[in-house]
Amino acid sequence: MIEAAIRLHRERLVRPVLMGRVADIERALESAGGTAEGIDVVEAGEGEAYETAVQAMQAYRRGQTLTREAIQAEAADPLTVAAVHVGLGRLDGGVAGAVHTTGDVLRAAIRWIGTAPGISVVSSSFFMVVRPFRGAGEEVLTFTDAGVLPAPTAEQLADIAMAAVEQRRRVVGDEPVVAFLSYSTRGSADGPEVRRVRDGLAAFRERMPDVPADGEFQADAALIEEVGQRKAPGSPVAGHANTLVFPDLDAGNIAYKLVQRLAGAQAIGPILQGLARPFNDLSRGASVDDIVNVACITALQGA
Repeated sequence: MIEAAIRLHRERLVRPVLMGRVADIERALESAGGTAEGIDVVEAGEGEAYETAVQAMQAYRRGQTLTREAIQAEAADPLTVAAVHVGLGRLDGGVAGAVHTTGDVLRAAIRWIGTAPGISVVSSSFFMVVRPFRGAGEEVLTFTDAGVLPAPTAEQLADIAMAAVEQRRRVVGDEPVVAFLSYSTRGSADGPEVRRVRDGLAAFRERMPDVPADGEFQADAALIEEVGQRKAPGSPVAGHANTLVFPDLDAGNIAYKLVQRLAGAQAIGPILQGLARPFNDLSRGASVDDIVNVACITALQGA
């Protein structure tokens, strides 16, 4: 995290704010060959940022049987202080997880930042940078959700797709073309899981009628024009999808790892989506490059 902050500052990518024990952070910066000049270092356990967090948490929990001492103890955690300050708009976004579990990061984000208007769940996307496979050069595909919700309902699938659309527009900068994936293409099979995907597509279309979306599609019909036009003739999405909505976490997680390992794709994520303000989780094995990438994406999410 320290090395990533130094690089983010030196390359003028974002204005990094490091939250924790100031003395420890300054020593770590010096050891890594950097300085605190140009990098904001905020004391998490005392001072203005801490008191602001305590006051916000007290207001949020008014009526609950929590003592000020209990809130102060919780507010001493840099993850909590960071999430509260992002929720208040005092920071544009947050990146955590190098020393916290995904569950810890999600709980802090949901509690102190909350979901975006019109979205009921927090989910995630992977941005898969893939080699040319349909004559358009290197591409970025959105895989969603591959990191959070194990078994989304039809309405949650629509929420996931909506959040992924907004996120892709901010991060990738193009227009999403959305395919809802299944083991069936346009009625080639039937069953409760297929009908759930169809219902998710219908809900999404009601809420985002101007976004090209279709399904249910098998993956090849969504991505390869020749296959798509044979299996779903006339579909504007078949063969052209850049945003893939997976039916459940099993499918999404397996797919991104297969594409990463077998096709040599770069997998950037999981990037959390559906929050009112950006707050992202890192693997505890994250590299400096991983942290820099996620910090830059976080900045784009909040732009």
